[in-house]
Amino acid sequence: MTPKKALNYAYYPGCSLHASAGEYDLSTRELFKKLDIGLTEVPDWFCCGATPAHNVDELLSLSLCAKNLELAEQVEGDLAVACAACFSRLKTAQHVLAESDIKRRQVEKAIDAPVPLTSNVKHLLDILARDLGLEQLEQAVTKPLAGLKVACYYGCLLTRPTDVPNLDCVEAPTIMEDILKAAGAETVAWSHRMECCGANFTLSRPGVVIQLSHAILDSAKEAGADCIMVACPLCHGNLDIRQKEIEGVYNTEYAMPVFYITQLVGLATGLGADKLGLDALIVNPMPLLKEKGLV
Repeated sequence: MTPKKALNYAYYPGCSLHASAGEYDLSTRELFKKLDIGLTEVPDWFCCGATPAHNVDELLSLSLCAKNLELAEQVEGDLAVACAACFSRLKTAQHVLAESDIKRRQVEKAIDAPVPLTSNVKHLLDILARDLGLEQLEQAVTKPLAGLKVACYYGCLLTRPTDVPNLDCVEAPTIMEDILKAAGAETVAWSHRMECCGANFTLSRPGVVIQLSHAILDSAKEAGADCIMVACPLCHGNLDIRQKEIEGVYNTEYAMPVFYITQLVGLATGLGADKLGLDALIVNPMPLLKEKGLV
């Protein structure tokens, strides 16, 4: 299927998508290819600083993001970002540097280049829901996710803080639900879709992550969800990789697959499991998908 107009983007995968979240990168590339959306990886991109850098050195954190934004200017189109943390840091850098001439000059000296403050940084959700459009997306669906009940998990960074991401309503977003509705799935109303999973505390304070992620999984289960959908590698790791450990600590069972947005939408467009990296998920999604007739 061809969109009404050509859609081409610079693509910033970020570190996680080239390592622990390789299935997110794979499913993003395959889905966008299926939708005839062009992605060109930013040349020589490097780490945005993610969650730790800005707590250690603000100038370093801002400079890392600014340099990546400058590198992205070499590629045609807006900058497409999959990782919620990368999206947050890049948008935050633009916001902070637009507000402070002093910090902007310091960063421009550090990177020896002007900072592209007005370039558009877009999360994949924005591209699917608005640039491609929900109507076009629905037309691309060949295998609707009928009967699949999904808990859409936004976490901390996709819409917060106010006036930085500008992705959707800060406290009551619907962009994930809108995309899944176009893909034929049913979304559940649940209490923890905006709560923190513990993020990078997974290494330094795993007990905190286990407690917070347990509450999220509990909420999704109580709402009747078959699975959870995320757009953040850290959230995915805490809810998927640690799920068995959480079950052991709390003497319960979830067996709750955790998908990336691109994996579920990819299934709806007819992509096979091998093109979406479903075998990389720790909680095996195949029994659920077979039960629903989706594979």
